[in-house]
Amino acid sequence: MDALKLISDSSLKANAPEFEVGDTVKVNVRIKEGEKYRIQAFEGTVIAKKHGGISETFTVRRVAHGCGIERVFPLHSPVVDSVEVIRHGKVRRSKLYYVRNRVGKAAKVKEQIK
Repeated sequence: MDALKLISDSSLKANAPEFEVGDTVKVNVRIKEGEKYRIQAFEGTVIAKKHGGISETFTVRRVAHGCGIERVFPLHSPVVDSVEVIRHGKVRRSKLYYVRNRVGKAAKVKEQIK
């Protein structure tokens, strides 16, 4: 059991970004096309964070051309290049699944003023 813990601790990213549910983030993802890699940005609202440690994931939702798109990203994956926080959201829930049923301005998350 200690060997598994050592392996998982060494695989954790040292500079893991600090963000919470409700924040608007820009996730830069490495995509392989043939032999080359490129960076693709995915910007949206974090609606969920799950698990912990090496298997921690977060779900980002955005609306593009009237269609809701959600992607689940592993936080400590080498595919995730970086995560930038655009704005902090003011929420009172740990999961924002109710946003899926909202349309227009009702789907917005208020900004947290610090």
